[in-house]
Amino acid sequence: MTHAEQLANFILKHPKLVVLTGAGVSTDSGIPAYRDQKGNWMHSAPVQHKEYMESYYARQRFWARSLIGWPLIRDAQPSDAHYALAELEKLGYIKLLITQNVDRLHQRSGSQKVIDLHGRSDRVKCMSCNRDYDRRPLHDLSAEMNPQFEIREAMARPDGDAALETEAFKDFNVPDCDECGGILKPDVVYFGDNVPKESVFEALDALEQADALLTVGTSLMVYSGYRFCKRAHEWKKPVCALNLGVTRADPILDLKLDAPIKETLEEAVQLLKGSS
Repeated sequence: MTHAEQLANFILKHPKLVVLTGAGVSTDSGIPAYRDQKGNWMHSAPVQHKEYMESYYARQRFWARSLIGWPLIRDAQPSDAHYALAELEKLGYIKLLITQNVDRLHQRSGSQKVIDLHGRSDRVKCMSCNRDYDRRPLHDLSAEMNPQFEIREAMARPDGDAALETEAFKDFNVPDCDECGGILKPDVVYFGDNVPKESVFEALDALEQADALLTVGTSLMVYSGYRFCKRAHEWKKPVCALNLGVTRADPILDLKLDAPIKETLEEAVQLLKGSS
């Protein structure tokens, strides 16, 4: 039995699914993953919330590197994997999709029932007055404020950052809130910060009512995502993982599909359409 056939059978047996996605869903959109197939970091660790809030230099470095890294997310288009998951929702199999990604590609591919567990990179918030900003004009403003900053070639990262170190960061002008002068931060849950409780509760409520949990394109190394596998296992709900490489949940999985994500999802969708 092929991986796609196994996935289609799992879905047919458990037609009310909660789906949890990670960076592996967006790699075909040109957005790199955080980890390799062994679960190890492929880049230096992402910016920490505490460091970002307490260090002006950390904010200089972040916003400077964002001039290179964020356009990759801004301009990315949904992949066939995103469209396949949107189709599964239209067919009635996905009751809720929880994504750890911040790229909004699930919504752009047509998925309606989505929780952005780690926030969204296209919005920026003031950490003092809570004013909300569209990141696009703010990105342009940041470039205008720093004509002296020479944009160099660097590897973009999945959070809109970039792999670049330079002494030029110390001269970078960081935009502040034009309402109160407060610190501006992308509306993303950084490492060391907490996922909003309402998002977790909403996701757990859906999982409690679901037949099973399907994880796609995530190593589950971060607890904010792994918690749903742990809870599903405690609730005796089957858990299936579609991912190239290891996952933190491997010991508790009911079905592990170590297979290409896009092709497996597409074929499974076609099989499910043929069975209806």
